[in-house]
Amino acid sequence: MAVMEAQRKQTERRLPQKRALRGPEKAAILFLCLGEQRGSALMQKLTDEEIQIMTRAMAGLGVIEADQVEQVMSDFVEGIANGGGVVGSFTVAEDMLRSFLPSDQVDGILKDIRGPLMEKDLWTRFSSLSENVIANYLRNEHEQTCAAILSNVKNDVAAKVLPLLGQEKMHDVVERMIRMEAVPHHMMKQIEETLQTDIISAPAQPTSGELQQKMADLFNKLDVVSFQQLSEDLEQRIPETFSAIKSKMFTFDDLANLNAMDLARVMRGAPGNALPIALRGAKKEVRDVFLAALPGRSRDMLEEEMNTMGPVRGKDVREAQAGLLDYAKELADEEVIALPMADDEEFI
Repeated sequence: MAVMEAQRKQTERRLPQKRALRGPEKAAILFLCLGEQRGSALMQKLTDEEIQIMTRAMAGLGVIEADQVEQVMSDFVEGIANGGGVVGSFTVAEDMLRSFLPSDQVDGILKDIRGPLMEKDLWTRFSSLSENVIANYLRNEHEQTCAAILSNVKNDVAAKVLPLLGQEKMHDVVERMIRMEAVPHHMMKQIEETLQTDIISAPAQPTSGELQQKMADLFNKLDVVSFQQLSEDLEQRIPETFSAIKSKMFTFDDLANLNAMDLARVMRGAPGNALPIALRGAKKEVRDVFLAALPGRSRDMLEEEMNTMGPVRGKDVREAQAGLLDYAKELADEEVIALPMADDEEFI
């Protein structure tokens, strides 16, 4: 045993001691791990100064143990994973190719790649647009163009857009989609360039319906006197448009159209004395609906509070009603309750 231990210690003294590796030495190890062919190809990308540094490092490496090589490679991978990542893009790839290939060869390679990548991105973005935006655009396009476009969007998008085109145009477009053969490349390219310019790159414009809804929300916030003054003027100047806006408005009185359970849910969330104040200024028929949605004891307490609270300013009533209305809309956005819409159709 003593002899074997002495031999082991003697062997350890002969082996080169591990030392801390510097940056160039670590890089040299990575080069050597690539092998002569790949390492030489990579070396050609270095400057003369970098080649000299790398050559000196390789020449002075000596014997590097396997565990040290493994550690260098592990450090390299970890560096890439933790912030030393790389960014790939079409431009980066093009620049790299042009650094060692003739221009005509690079153009040929990129021609087969650039087209599909850009086309895929365009149709993905186009399909993500609102069906109303797509339909408004297609209304002014020829049926054959509409067919070509809708054949390239997702089926669920096309299914929403087609009915918005009107019955006659929808039938023509669908027939052309059924009969459609391969669209010539130059025509498809022209369609894609037009979409890119007119729709994808253009700033989004709100539809008339979106503008009307915005105005309806604004009118909901106005006090009664201001809205009545505006109404008299707008009914004379733009009767049809103003009628469409009013149909999109959701007022405090409309809360009476909620089902009893949803209305009770709204009333439970009213802060402080907002509910009795809001109902003090409400129409009798609206107030009766609110009270009927409450259980007997709660209804009696609310009526007593309204009867004993004294005079209430109109401003306070409007603020309380607006607060309840906003709360109802929040619940609807969270899908806790369902708001009745003016244009809801009856079930058949």
